[in-house]
Amino acid sequence: MKLAKLPYHPAALLDFFQEGLESLGAICERSWHDRLDTIAEGRAARLWNPEGQLVQTEIHFTPPEETAPRDATKEVFPGCPLTFHLVEALREPTLILQRAILQPSSNAKAPSVEIAEKLWHAQMPGAVRWKMESPFRPDWHFSLLTVARCEIQAIDQHWSLHRLVVALPNGERDEGLASLLDFCQLTSEPIAWPSTDPAAWQRLLRTALIEELEADLTIIRQRQENYLARELERIDSYFQSYERELTGRSKRGPGQIKSDERLAAAKAEHERRRHDQVQRHEIRVIPHLDALLLVAEPAWKTTISVGSRSETQTKEARFVPRARLWKNP
Repeated sequence: MKLAKLPYHPAALLDFFQEGLESLGAICERSWHDRLDTIAEGRAARLWNPEGQLVQTEIHFTPPEETAPRDATKEVFPGCPLTFHLVEALREPTLILQRAILQPSSNAKAPSVEIAEKLWHAQMPGAVRWKMESPFRPDWHFSLLTVARCEIQAIDQHWSLHRLVVALPNGERDEGLASLLDFCQLTSEPIAWPSTDPAAWQRLLRTALIEELEADLTIIRQRQENYLARELERIDSYFQSYERELTGRSKRGPGQIKSDERLAAAKAEHERRRHDQVQRHEIRVIPHLDALLLVAEPAWKTTISVGSRSETQTKEARFVPRARLWKNP
């Protein structure tokens, strides 16, 4: 899911700066409702100087409607450098895999056989025969969550923030869990976590991110193609006119060899300019992963016999009550 951009709110940013700077070791005190006195050294002071030398300053959180000239070292305003520097300072230098267990619902219980069969046929059509070979057993369903900042480099630079959840091990996107995660309650208990597989997880997240960005990229790609077509038309028109002029000169007088050399150079330059424009209009997507979370949620496991007209298969399946979905482990 694409996370909405937060509006600029001075009071909320003041709280963020105070908590963030204090976590980095700075001393902060609110001198007024929109001002924050700060004494910083080391990591916190690097927001103002790369050496981390002692800094004492007052940060002013300006109202959004203010139009006076801004001081980027002492004022916080929409898009100000201090906010970006603080966010970068608070980020972990390396991506750490964290784990979370969703608390089971108080009335969580296994579905009846009739409902389970009905949901199976609705989600996996094609089975002629269906039978539960064993009763439901408590189990866990695992998903991989990441928060990704996506930088799209085109004619204009685009930034967006996304929360992606993919089910393990197959990588189906789970938009429901991504949108409900803010309201989920966590618990702690010893469970058997799946083994980590960074290479496989990278492929799953890459596929999910491509699907997530497809709508934005379609719009950007269309605009890039329009700009590119216009530039190529301009270049083609110029060089075609120039090549016609060179051809006409060679027919009217001496110097055939020199005219041929100029014509060959013009054609080479024409091709180089076209290739240069194609490169200039390429779209580059650069993702930045800010968080990686392995999520476990309660599920039910059973053995299912599924038959078609030609054969019958017996396999284990997992039912996720939160989404009312069947998963093949």
